[in-house]
Amino acid sequence: MKNVLVLIHDDDGQEARLQGALDAARALQGHLTCAHVTEFAPVIGADAYSMSGGVMMLEVEEEIERENWAKVEKRLSSEDLPFEWIEMTGAAEPAMKEAAQLADLIVVNSETPGFFQPQLFKLVERLVIKLGKPLLAVPTEQGFRPADPVMVAWDGSGPASEALRAAMSLLKLSDSVTLFEIEDDSAGTSVTDAAEYLSRHDIKAEVVCEKAPVDDCISSLLLSELESGRFGWAVMGAFSSSRFRQALFGGTTKRMLKEAPVPLLIAH
Repeated sequence: MKNVLVLIHDDDGQEARLQGALDAARALQGHLTCAHVTEFAPVIGADAYSMSGGVMMLEVEEEIERENWAKVEKRLSSEDLPFEWIEMTGAAEPAMKEAAQLADLIVVNSETPGFFQPQLFKLVERLVIKLGKPLLAVPTEQGFRPADPVMVAWDGSGPASEALRAAMSLLKLSDSVTLFEIEDDSAGTSVTDAAEYLSRHDIKAEVVCEKAPVDDCISSLLLSELESGRFGWAVMGAFSSSRFRQALFGGTTKRMLKEAPVPLLIAH
């Protein structure tokens, strides 16, 4: 995992995701790619007046983004980290999909008020599903510290296994890895097997098992653990099985993106 991709756009979430991307790329001794997106959505079938207004809006947006990129580039030039930037015009989702073909990790925001792509959950969903790339969702400007203790949410499913494998480069940097399993008698790879897998990569993981809550509110149990202050980040699969099962990319993952107080590495 060496190639880290981040969206650059002048919105309320930029500082958080940029700091998270810098932290991740530096920890991985990797390379940062900045997808600099100027937002513009042409109106199909618009009349000449509407088109003229659209051109003016694009010109304003371009000026804002030129100033934004100048500030970001100046900052990156002092970070002692290799980086490149890709200039793109359009909506965030197709731009990020295009830029992410050779990315190992995509850094996005957790739910952020005022974010220029308001339906963040759909953006994350589509990037994870269509690209099969791990995403790091950062909640605030506090950054991302891979050396902090990490919680791996485990349910034995394929997505959980994929998330574990995808996070391996970062898990090796953590001071403490905890496999947190919520027992629900479902079939799947056991947490013991997951711990043994990690041990073969020289990672000694603590195993914590909790009974599934009677109200089936898995997200509340996971959030309670993350709000305890014991963990600096977390790893989870996008989908889960048995009592974890939700509508496609729904329920648990959506709430975690909205409420988790720490960065989340999500994979499918």
